[in-house]
Amino acid sequence: MLPAKSRKALLASQLLFENTTIFSVSSSSSASAAAAAAPLFSRVNLNNQQFFYFFHYSYSTAHAIPIQHLSFNYKDVVQSFKEWFQRKNPDYLDRVFEILSSQDEVDEIALSKLGLRLTESLVLDVLYHGNANNDVLSCLKFFDWAGRQRGFYHTRATFHAIFKILSKGKLMPLMLDFLDNYKGSRFVHNKCGYGFYGTLVIGYSVAGRPQVALQLFSKMRFQGLDLDDFAYHVLLNSLVEESYFDAADCIAKQISLRGLENHITHCIVVKSLCKQKLLDEAESYLRRVILHCDGCSHGDAVGVIVDAHCQNGQFDKAGQLVEEIRELELVPMEPAYSLWLKNLVQAGKIDAALEFLQRKKALECYIPGAFRYNALLWRVLKENRLAEACDLLMEMMESGVSADEVTFNAALCFFCKAGMVGVALELYNCKSEFGLSPSSMARNYLINSLCEEGNVDEAYSVLKNCTEPGYFPGSRTLSILADGLCREGKLNMMKELVSFSLERNFKPSDSLYNKFISALCRAGKVEDGYLMQGEFNRSNRVATKTIYSNLIHGFNKLNKGDIAARLLIEMQDKGHMGTRTLFRAVIRSFCNMQNPETQFFKLLDVQLSSHEPNRQIFNFFIDGAGHAKKPELAREVFDIMQRSGIEPNLSSDILMLQSYIKSERIYDALNFFDDLRHRRKVGRKLYNTMVGGLCKVNRVDHALEFLREMRSNGVVPSVECYEELIKLLCSNKQYEMAVNVIIDLEKAGRHVTSFIGNILLLHSLGSEELYDAWVQVSKMQNEISPNIYALGQLIGLFSGRVRLTQQIDNLEEVIEQCFPLDLYTYNILLRRLSMSKMDDALELFDRLCQKGYAPNRWTYDILVHGLLKHGRTDEAQRWLDEMFRKGFDLIHGSNQFL
Repeated sequence: MLPAKSRKALLASQLLFENTTIFSVSSSSSASAAAAAAPLFSRVNLNNQQFFYFFHYSYSTAHAIPIQHLSFNYKDVVQSFKEWFQRKNPDYLDRVFEILSSQDEVDEIALSKLGLRLTESLVLDVLYHGNANNDVLSCLKFFDWAGRQRGFYHTRATFHAIFKILSKGKLMPLMLDFLDNYKGSRFVHNKCGYGFYGTLVIGYSVAGRPQVALQLFSKMRFQGLDLDDFAYHVLLNSLVEESYFDAADCIAKQISLRGLENHITHCIVVKSLCKQKLLDEAESYLRRVILHCDGCSHGDAVGVIVDAHCQNGQFDKAGQLVEEIRELELVPMEPAYSLWLKNLVQAGKIDAALEFLQRKKALECYIPGAFRYNALLWRVLKENRLAEACDLLMEMMESGVSADEVTFNAALCFFCKAGMVGVALELYNCKSEFGLSPSSMARNYLINSLCEEGNVDEAYSVLKNCTEPGYFPGSRTLSILADGLCREGKLNMMKELVSFSLERNFKPSDSLYNKFISALCRAGKVEDGYLMQGEFNRSNRVATKTIYSNLIHGFNKLNKGDIAARLLIEMQDKGHMGTRTLFRAVIRSFCNMQNPETQFFKLLDVQLSSHEPNRQIFNFFIDGAGHAKKPELAREVFDIMQRSGIEPNLSSDILMLQSYIKSERIYDALNFFDDLRHRRKVGRKLYNTMVGGLCKVNRVDHALEFLREMRSNGVVPSVECYEELIKLLCSNKQYEMAVNVIIDLEKAGRHVTSFIGNILLLHSLGSEELYDAWVQVSKMQNEISPNIYALGQLIGLFSGRVRLTQQIDNLEEVIEQCFPLDLYTYNILLRRLSMSKMDDALELFDRLCQKGYAPNRWTYDILVHGLLKHGRTDEAQRWLDEMFRKGFDLIHGSNQFL
């Protein structure tokens, strides 16, 4: 029979051969090819086992197939895992712990009705089950109840088991109290199934108090009593653990003199030598006892030395020792293999651990326990090695390794990482059937994955139904969930989430409050956001500037400028600087209210009284009044600034000038500009303000006049100035003047920008007038530069006056000689090509994607309309579907054609 690895490769090859077409679409193929090939993915129909083989192949090759393209029965995968996760404990164990955990006092009648026949084995089963589930209190209750039942006496094994449970971490004081009470009691040892002193020696040894255990041992010897072999070895091990090596040597000699020496003694001696860093002596000792004693019992001792070598960083030596001992064929190697795997995983040597596991499994049928599998599984998951994680889960399932809570949580995380959140959710919902509890990490992964898939309702349900005490999602998970709820407009859920956090004494972060308040403002529930901000302030925290900004803009939209102004002042009192944008928004809101002047100057007075009067505050108010088209208010602030002894700066003059132009008070703007000529030297910024502002209010004649004045005064206009003027001239169909301005732009040393080039090409598509104007102006010029000539040819090409003979690549090169291409340029070029050469247009689409451009709504709309005009309806429908998948809608009503 083929090894598992070979079987996986064979099955993956068969699947690949049967479904060859699914790999026909390369990563660089066009969207049209991908859309045409998409239905082929549905051919991959896999059952449960095939799915895992195919998953391994897909994630371990360069041609990984997205999980959503695999068609398989989720129910089969879920069912196989449900069967694996079913607890294998006898029914009576679950019933015992239901009774023990139902109330503070033990329900002795309910326990008696179970009809349990108390034996050492049954008590140990109950204690081990409780320990595995960290239910210490129930273990203590049962231990106490069993000890009081007639005919049953606790044994050394049951005492040792309860001591081991109590010795964990914070329970150590409880155990010591138990032992002290037990030692001081008048307990008669002959009533106990195991000796009084022997019990105490074991207890204090397990509790890490070997010095007390030695004192009790001396009392026993004084009374003529002795320990049995079990207690001797517990004491010896405790002495070694606490590094009492001299005392340990003495106890080891006592064990040897009494003939109690066995493989446990040898293992503890090896551990003692290793703790003393005497690794060579430990190896020599171990080889001696293996050759002269029964080697079949010394597997644990080999593991101790392997572990010691690894802890000292001697991995090569540890690996050699493992192989040397294995070749002797005298010692069971499972303990050594287990510790070797543990250390490889802890050291991050994952490839070595996986290779070792597969080799030993194939050659020696070695199957590690769930603990080792789980450690390796979590490590590969942490590194996102999903193919290896899939392998490990399969091996555990096929090898009959019992899944525990750690395995369950690892499986949940695996399915989330692999994009199979549906499987993870169903297994999570069945957790009560398994008797397993998801960890915080697994829950966080599940919530995050559900949010990523847009299933925020389920994600919120997972969080809300987490009733286990102490669980609360991490800040990142909470942030992701909050993002999803706000994005989907689930504001009631978001409000519950904040309350849920506060009930658990968890203060939501500033970011979470910011997202919530922002979402409330976007939804028009600004008052609710204001109440939430008040709750935030009452928790002695300072709201962020973003929170204040969102609330201010929200109240401005409701024309409640008085509340917005109050928030602006409060924001400044909290230490945040007011911005020009916020002042502008508040002032514009004032101007939509009754008596705007009163509110306006009231806010100005507050600012001047709260802060030292400065030019920036005055500029903010001039700017706000200008955008509100209240130039008279702006001028009054301008005059107040001068009366306050603050000289207006260039920004003040520009803002005042803009306030006149925005309100189309052109006469006032011209007068103010004339005043400026006497006050300061008029430079490029003031000229650009006039030209750009006049263009925006469609005063092209005045704008041209100022442009000529700039050029005659030796001032070079800005590129933005030329752009606004050319845009206005083209919109007004003053094409000859636009061409003259472009020629002037080149003479001024400026270059044609993408914006200007795109404007010219767009108008060329609509009519031939721009090209005719270009020809007319060109005839009147003595000399035309190559760039201007090439630009004219482009205009002729796009207007249809020049035939399109160039290849697409050459056409792009021609455009690039005239101005830099951007996505807008490509869209215009697509529009031109789709009129006559649709295949060339599709080819251009592929190339713009390869160059890193992200197609937008216009790009898809142009292709859909172009295909429809050419009668290629099926292709148009596929592109329309692709467009909708990208989240875009048609710009024009193309649905009537489809």
